[in-house]
Amino acid sequence: MSNGNNNMEHRAGFVNIVGNPNVGKSTLMNALVGEKLSIVTAKAQTTRHRIMGIVNTDEYQIVYSDTPGMLKPNYRLQEDMMKFVDAAIGDADIILYVTDVVEKSDKNQEYILKLQKVDCPVVVVINKIDISDQPRVLELIGYWQETLPGATVIPVSAKERFNLESVLEAVVSKLPVSPPWFDKDQFTDRNLRFFASEIIREKILENYSQEVPYSCEVVVESFKEGKDRYEISAVILVMRDSQKGIIIGKGGAALKKTGTEARIEMEDFFQKKVFLQLFVKVDEDWRESRRELRRFGYEE
Repeated sequence: MSNGNNNMEHRAGFVNIVGNPNVGKSTLMNALVGEKLSIVTAKAQTTRHRIMGIVNTDEYQIVYSDTPGMLKPNYRLQEDMMKFVDAAIGDADIILYVTDVVEKSDKNQEYILKLQKVDCPVVVVINKIDISDQPRVLELIGYWQETLPGATVIPVSAKERFNLESVLEAVVSKLPVSPPWFDKDQFTDRNLRFFASEIIREKILENYSQEVPYSCEVVVESFKEGKDRYEISAVILVMRDSQKGIIIGKGGAALKKTGTEARIEMEDFFQKKVFLQLFVKVDEDWRESRRELRRFGYEE
């Protein structure tokens, strides 16, 4: 086909990444969208939402979305998170199913059954092969080829960035011929306010132990662009007074540390100076309130 008809051959599609918690979905997406391809950068932090990272070249546009890890819901927030997973399986052009060398292969059997019935191509990515050995990896490749006969099975180490080119090649080869879905200079469908809240949430997860981070929500109440910096004000919602005390820490030290780390990462991410104010409020039922969950984007 001549160069004059290149537009006819442009490929574009939605590649949805699904899998159980802790198999490395976000690491994989960051690697696929980030420095390895040096086209865009996107951060998928602790993924409660579907986040899109968009990779553009002249020939194709890949729209990646990362989903919450599959889990058995035990409160309303998790039910809403699982709707994102079901939607991701339903509206993909290509599904990247991420598993690893550690988890039991038949975990969440109902999702495997769904993947056996989907119409779109499936790519099974076996992650963390750097902590396994060849006989085990070959055994897993065989298992997945048998379980999902139509799928392409690729062993990788997202952390070591091993064999990611094979994933990219498989994805590009399976993309539908289509014009781009988004402007070529756009790397995510989420606005900067969303990334500010995700960065704060990530720092909360890193700085506090056990259940406290999972009882928190981050609301960016104002996001203003000044001449030489962003001015951001955010509230960390917690469910109990005791959690508020933990988040703030003795003399405000813990909150200050979290805020400083979040600001530094935001400045790196936004490539601009940031002035960040963090506040902590108690809201006992944000996880169960339909109105609140809608405000945080978990519900349509």
